Amino acid sequence: MIGLSALLMLAFNGRIAGISGIVGNLFHVRGADRLWRLVFVVGLLGGAALYGLFSEAGLNLHLETSTPLMLTAGFIVGLGTRLARGCTSGHGVCGIGRMTPRSIAATAIFMGVAGLTVFISRHLLGV
Repeated sequence: MIGLSALLMLAFNGRIAGISGIVGNLFHVRGADRLWRLVFVVGLLGGAALYGLFSEAGLNLHLETSTPLMLTAGFIVGLGTRLARGCTSGHGVCGIGRMTPRSIAATAIFMGVAGLTVFISRHLLGV
């Protein structure tokens, strides 16, 4: 579904469905460009809310870490998406699907760093 949605957005709007670019530019653009970005974000949040309301399991989230650590991690991820000029959805789904070398390299790097981070935090630090 994610890949199909990304393909449809590219086919009909000529836009890449990269969340960091969509959200990052939400308040920097005007008119119709701002409207589709807002609708996209509302759809993402609304889909999760609807799932939580109508699913038997709901959105049962249990975080095993502290709020400051989550905020720090979010900040670091945000910096990474700006440095890579894209996020997992933009590079990983859309860029690899279009076979762009930059996206293939970016995805390989952030997946490798993610794996290394999990290994260090879980097995070496015991977090």
